Amino acid sequence: MVPPPENGRHRSGPEHGHSRRSLLAGVSAIGVLGALGAAGCTRVASASGRKGGALLDRLRAQGVVRLGIAGEIPFGYIDRDGHLTGEAPELAKAVFKRLGVDRVQPVPTEFGSLIPGLKSQQFDVVAAGMYVNADRCEQVIFADPDYRMLDSFIVRKGNPMGLRTYQDVVRKKARFATGTGYAEIQYAVDAGLEESDIVIVPDQVAGLNAVETGRADVFAGTALTTREVVKKSARAEATEPFAPLVDGKPHVDGGAFAFRTGETRLRDAFNTELHKLRKSGELFRILRPFGFTRAEMTDMTAKELCGG
Repeated sequence: MVPPPENGRHRSGPEHGHSRRSLLAGVSAIGVLGALGAAGCTRVASASGRKGGALLDRLRAQGVVRLGIAGEIPFGYIDRDGHLTGEAPELAKAVFKRLGVDRVQPVPTEFGSLIPGLKSQQFDVVAAGMYVNADRCEQVIFADPDYRMLDSFIVRKGNPMGLRTYQDVVRKKARFATGTGYAEIQYAVDAGLEESDIVIVPDQVAGLNAVETGRADVFAGTALTTREVVKKSARAEATEPFAPLVDGKPHVDGGAFAFRTGETRLRDAFNTELHKLRKSGELFRILRPFGFTRAEMTDMTAKELCGG
């Protein structure tokens, strides 16, 4: 089954020992995820010694690719009707169809188990909007990012404390909340906040509730998830997106598909089709229904995010 969770974080920044949250698409999704997870525990075939790997050939022969997902809206999840969806699975469907693989099969797991699960053959590719960073690049290989992402805060209507950056939070001694294992934990700590002072909640819905009820002054998350979750709130709003500081410089994250290190042939073929979709505008059309805007489109490369 799924290996023990990775000591890693979900989307952004260097790894600092945090795993990322898992947000399910409604209560009914829990049972669906469990059933699909059990069905997905059979190991995939191990890579051959062929240069660049032979996985692409095997996937074409099988007609199906197994996707490691983490049950997080909008990146990859099972909806209330039991269907696999999200920006990464929908993109995977488009790319792999172009590669001659007609079906995708979800293998749900905790976010922290995605890289261990990939390396131990539980699935063929990570399709969870995973941020590319140097630590992860030592364990897996990434396609080029299909999106870029800034941070944003959930605050009370009118933003009475004027909180727009992590430095504002520290300077104004605001009660700060973020999600379990979120990359935003480290961004806040880097800005000078004591980790013990951070209120940890399961996800952005719980973060909105914490701000609305006054348990926290601010909740930090991705610009996409914060703007989506406050749409129906009468008491909270999302701040303008901003780039957190890493080593004193603004940092923009990019999310991408991850592959086992030996499967460069599959990764390169994936990149070729991804670039075609980006150039044609089809990539944005696939991501737009999940709340992505043109501001989240990017031409960043995995190489630059891996540090060279």
